[in-house]
Amino acid sequence: MSGVEVKANDANAEPRIKRRSVLSSIRVLPILVTVAVVALAAGLGYQAWQYYMGAPWTRDGTVRAYVVKIAPQVAGEIVQLPVTDNEFVHKGDLLMLIDPRNYAIAVRQAQAAVVQARAVAENANAEMMRRMKLNDLAVTMEERQTYISQAANAEAAYQSSLANLDQARVNFRRTSVRSPVNGYVTNLSAQLGNYAEVGALQLSVVNSDSFWVDAYFEETALDRIHEGDAATIKLMGRSPLLRGRVQGLARGINVPNAQPDASGLASVNPIFTFVRLAQRRAGADPHRRSPGGH
Repeated sequence: MSGVEVKANDANAEPRIKRRSVLSSIRVLPILVTVAVVALAAGLGYQAWQYYMGAPWTRDGTVRAYVVKIAPQVAGEIVQLPVTDNEFVHKGDLLMLIDPRNYAIAVRQAQAAVVQARAVAENANAEMMRRMKLNDLAVTMEERQTYISQAANAEAAYQSSLANLDQARVNFRRTSVRSPVNGYVTNLSAQLGNYAEVGALQLSVVNSDSFWVDAYFEETALDRIHEGDAATIKLMGRSPLLRGRVQGLARGINVPNAQPDASGLASVNPIFTFVRLAQRRAGADPHRRSPGGH
């Protein structure tokens, strides 16, 4: 009988143990859910802190580049125009050719003037030397001074002719207008056969080696930005990220609504966001590669 009673007790104990296990699981489940939610919130909070506080970011940025304005330094007809708008050109490539014939003639004329001036100067110097060797009975002091002055004037005329020749050669070289940088031709207004005036803008070249980004940050983020910091740049309409370094912080920006009043003081329109706009900006150079950062 004792063996039968033991079996009956074991059969009744098993459902009770299962009920206790289920109840314990039910009690632990809210705790586990709470711990998981707290952990997830802590992780998201940490990520948000790093995103907004640890690594400052801004959507207010502009890609900039230096633009070289091309204007001829000599006047004349455009006889060659080997480039087209938006074409990439290398430094030293020919952009346009001004008719060089008049300037080639000017070089030859200047060369002839140099030969003539040199002959006159050499003759004047020889006459002076002969007078200097004569005694006071053969030539007076006044005559010596006259020949010395004539020799000096002839030498000055010779040096002037050399300068004119150099200028003529410079003007001849300037008929070939070449790109000073690597970049893209833009705003091409020149046309083959047009007469190019001195200093008149004919086209521009966007320097492809000078791209940088001006990024405007709120003042509260400037303390965490330093020169040399890694920067990550995401361009609109372009998937690959650019890596660069902070080149520096500008000391000021323009205030477009700061107009002077009658007394000459700046009258600033008090329209701004909760956090005032940045008074300085950080510039990042995307050409300087780095492992990562914002």
